[in-house]
Amino acid sequence: MLKNLCLLGIAALTVLFSVERAGADGMIIIPRPPDPIVYRPPAPFPLPFPLEVKYHRVEVKIEDQVAETHIDQEFYNPTNIRLEGIYVFPVPEGAAFNDFSMSLDGKMVAAELLDAKRARAIYEDIVRQMRDPALLEYVGKGAFKVRIFPLEPRSGKRVQISYTEALKADGGMITYTYPLNTEKFSSKPLEDVSIRIDLKATGKIKTIFCPTHEVEIQRQGEHRAVIGFEARSVKPDTDFIVYYGTDEAKIGLNVLTYRPPGEEGYFFLTASPDFDSGEREAIPKDITFVLDTSGSMVGEKMVQAKKALLFCLENLNTQDRFEMVRFSTEAETLFGGLQPATPENVERARQFTQKLKPIGGTNIEEALVKALEGGPGEGKRPRMVVFITDGKPTIGETDEELLLKTVKQATPPRTRIFTFGIGDEINTHLLDRITEETGAYRSYVRPEEDMELKISNFYEKIKSPVLVDLNLHVGSNVQVSKTYPKDLPDLFAGSQLTLFGRYQGSGNTTVTLEGRVEDQKYTFDYPVYFPERAEANAFIAPLWAAQRIGYLLDQIRLHGKDQELIDEITELARRYGIITPYTSYLILEDEKVRVTRNELRREEQTLSVIPQADVDFERRAKEEYGAMALKSGPRGVTASKELEALKNAKNYGEIYQGQSRLNYTDKEGKLQNLAAQTKNLQGRAIYQAGGFWVDSKIQTLKKPQIQRIQFASPEYFALLEKEPESAQFMALGKNVRFVLKERVYEIFE
Repeated sequence: MLKNLCLLGIAALTVLFSVERAGADGMIIIPRPPDPIVYRPPAPFPLPFPLEVKYHRVEVKIEDQVAETHIDQEFYNPTNIRLEGIYVFPVPEGAAFNDFSMSLDGKMVAAELLDAKRARAIYEDIVRQMRDPALLEYVGKGAFKVRIFPLEPRSGKRVQISYTEALKADGGMITYTYPLNTEKFSSKPLEDVSIRIDLKATGKIKTIFCPTHEVEIQRQGEHRAVIGFEARSVKPDTDFIVYYGTDEAKIGLNVLTYRPPGEEGYFFLTASPDFDSGEREAIPKDITFVLDTSGSMVGEKMVQAKKALLFCLENLNTQDRFEMVRFSTEAETLFGGLQPATPENVERARQFTQKLKPIGGTNIEEALVKALEGGPGEGKRPRMVVFITDGKPTIGETDEELLLKTVKQATPPRTRIFTFGIGDEINTHLLDRITEETGAYRSYVRPEEDMELKISNFYEKIKSPVLVDLNLHVGSNVQVSKTYPKDLPDLFAGSQLTLFGRYQGSGNTTVTLEGRVEDQKYTFDYPVYFPERAEANAFIAPLWAAQRIGYLLDQIRLHGKDQELIDEITELARRYGIITPYTSYLILEDEKVRVTRNELRREEQTLSVIPQADVDFERRAKEEYGAMALKSGPRGVTASKELEALKNAKNYGEIYQGQSRLNYTDKEGKLQNLAAQTKNLQGRAIYQAGGFWVDSKIQTLKKPQIQRIQFASPEYFALLEKEPESAQFMALGKNVRFVLKERVYEIFE
C-alpha cells in the first residue's frame, strides 16, 4: 500500500519503521546519485535527500471483504538537475490483487511483478550497496518495479495507483490496513494527508474501530459508513488500520486477541447496539442539569454555557424527565423535582436558562444536594447529573473530604455525575473524585476551548441509553483480569463499548454481557475463542498498558503515593513505551538507582542517556510528575485532562499525552522529542538510546546470552535468513540491541 515516494541517494536509503507492522510502501531509488559537483544541497539539507511530498490522498471503497484502494499523490524534485529512478512498490501483506494499475502524470505504465525471493534480493542488495537496512521490513513480500524517468528539476511528479484486495477476518472483525508511515519519506511535512473509506456491508455494521488515528465516523444507516482522516503539515509515522464487524444481533460483540509466546494474553472487546436504535429504543432517563452562575461566569463563559444547555434541552427524548439547578451563593431549582420533558416544560426551562445571570459565590454543596434529591429514578431509570462549574466551593461546605462525604451520602444508586470544569481555577481533585465515585466521566474546558461544542458533543453521546448497569462474564476455562475501563459505562445508541484486558487459559468459551432496560434484565451470550498464541493485533498491548497506567497514575494523584503502584507504572511504561511527562520521570529515577547499584548495565538503559545530553531534562521531568499533586491552576488541570485521556486511550495518538513537553537537546545541540524516539514492535517498546536502538525486553532477562553481529556481514544476512522476524528489528538501523527467542542480538556498525 503506497505511502510516499522517496528520493534516495548520495549516502543511504532512508529508514522506514511501522509501529504495528510493515506494510507496502512505494519509493523511488536513485541508483546513480547526482554528481556533488553539479548539485550541492544547501546546508543543513538532509542526506539522503528525500522528495518533498505535496499531498497524499487515499480513497477506499470497501464492500463486505473486498477493498479497492486508489492513491493520488504528488512529489517534488528539489534539485536543479534531471534524475532517473526506480520505483519499488512492495506488495501488501496478504493482498490478493484482482487489479493493479499505475499512472505517472496521467499516462499508464507497465510494472514488473517480482516474487518474494526476487524482491528480497533487491532489498538485500540495497542494504549492501547503500549501507542502510531500510527495506528489510519488507522481507518476505513481493514487489512491483517500474523505471521512472525523467524526474525533472524543481518540478512535481504525480503518481496514481489503484489496486483491489481481499481483506482478512479475525475474531469476527475485518481489517483494512493502509501503511501511512512517512516519518522520513519527505524532507518537509506533508501539506495535505487524507484517507476516506466508503464502507458498505450486506450485514448490519456494528463495530468500527481505528486504533491508530483519530477518525471521524459518519454512519449512514445500518449497512454503510464513511470513515475519514485528515491532517495538514504533518509527517505521519503510523500505519492506518480500521477494524469493522457486522452482526445481526441486537447488540454485536467482537473480541480480538494478542498473545506472545509464554505470556498472558491481551484482549480487546467491543459491544455495539443497532445503529438505528436511537430514541425509539432508548431507555427513558432522568437527567438534571446543574450550572454555576457565580460572578466568575460573567461574559463569554455564561454565553456558551447557556447555548450548551439550550442544545441539551432541545435534544431531550420525549420519555425523559429532567430538572435544572442554577447555583451561586445559594442553589435554585426550576421545578422542585424531576418533570416530564413535555414541550411546555422544555419551553419553561428554555426561558429559565435565557434569564440566568452571573453573580455571587460558589455553593457546590447545596447545588449537588438539590440535584440529587428524590431517590432513584422512576421505574429504575438511569439517572444522570451534568454538573458545570468554573470555581472552587466558597460557600457552604468547603472542605474537600467533608464535601465528598456529603455528596456520596446524597447520591442515589445508579446515578452518574458528569462534571465539566471550566477554566483553571477549580478543584480538580474534588470534581474527579465525584466522577470516580459515580462511574462517570470528567471533562475540562480550557479558556481557549469552545464550551458549547464540548458539552453538546458530550450530550449527543449520552442522550439515548439502550442498556445500563452492565456486567461482563467469561466462561470458566478463561480468566480475565485488569480490565479497563475499570467500571463498565452504560451503552448508548450510536456508540460502542470498548474494553481492554488480560487473559489466562485458552480455548472456546462464552462471553456473557448483562444489562438492564428499566426493570427488565437482559443477557446476551457470545461464543469467543481465546487462543494460546496470537501474533497479530499487537496494537492491543500498548493500548491496554496506556489505560492501566492512566488508571494507576490517577489513583496516585487522587489518593496519594503508593510504592507498589509506582513500581508497576514504571515497569509497564518502560516495557510498552508509554512515555509521558509523568512516566518518563519514574523511568529515569528507576534506571539511575539500578545503575548505581550495578543492577543495570548502561547499554541496557532506555531513557537514562537523555540527562547526559540535556542536564535540565530530569529537573523538568520531576516538576511534571509533581504537578499531578496540584489540585488547581493550569498545570493541575492539564494533569487531570491528560490522565483521563490516558485512561480512555483508544488509539496511538492518545497514548502520548504531553508529548510536546518531552523535548530535549541532544549532544549535537539538536532538538529531539523523547516520545518520538520510542517505537513498538511485537507488543513491546524499542528505544533510541544514544547511538543504539535498545529493546526494553533486555532488562527483563536475568542472564542474557548476547551475540554480536556486524552490520551487513555474512552473519548478518545469515541471521536474517534463519530468523525472518529479526528483520523488523534490523530495519531500525545499523546499531540495534534486541531480544529474539530469549537471546540478545547486538547489531553494530
